[in-house]
Amino acid sequence: MTCPECTTAVVSFSVPEAYRTDAPSGAAVVSFCPRCLRLEPTPDAPLDADGNGPAGGEPDFSRVSDAFPTTPERAIPLALAVGLCSSLATNRAAIETLLEAVERAGTDPLLVLDRLSADPSVEPAIDLERRSHQLEQLLY
Repeated sequence: MTCPECTTAVVSFSVPEAYRTDAPSGAAVVSFCPRCLRLEPTPDAPLDADGNGPAGGEPDFSRVSDAFPTTPERAIPLALAVGLCSSLATNRAAIETLLEAVERAGTDPLLVLDRLSADPSVEPAIDLERRSHQLEQLLY
């Protein structure tokens, strides 16, 4: 699958039940673009044999950036939070919850966002530097 905005191959992953209310349209499977960082529901994604997640095994978050975490317990809530950053006012509570989960898992989400904004291979659909500053004020 490719991103509908920039045609980059996306990273598809299953959204854990605990985060489904924070996923776009409450989707069980979403796609995250490693280039523009857009998050889209993927209701028609082919599932694995158990019906638990996208066919093809574990999501490869290393395709996003060297700065992006690769373990699902860190990468999934961070990807969801970044996807929700297009509207901080609407998604404030969800973003706070997701970024706290990233921190509990051992990753500094604001440091990741700073590094993503400096990565030349990432061209975010949102102003990541500005959002990073706003998130810092929101969280601390």
